[in-house]
Amino acid sequence: MYYAVSIAILVTMGLALVRAILGPSVYDRVLAANVFGTKTVLLLSVIAFLYGRPDFLDLALTYALINFVGVLAVLEFFQSRSRADAQTGGDQ
Repeated sequence: MYYAVSIAILVTMGLALVRAILGPSVYDRVLAANVFGTKTVLLLSVIAFLYGRPDFLDLALTYALINFVGVLAVLEFFQSRSRADAQTGGDQ
């Protein structure tokens, strides 16, 4: 059962990766990267349960925090860039 869950998570990670590469907008790509990070945390949690290694849960939690802060930083970068483009007129 847990192997089926692992395979399902890997499939959804692949789909999120495809969306991150082919996304029509920057925000779709950032959202897909966030989904990929969330699925990575889920996969680490399932692996921790399968192998009886609760220390993997610490890694999963750390990765979740890094993923969250990273997505916020990328969104802030794009928001500040769009504000700068709006102030200069975007002619560059």
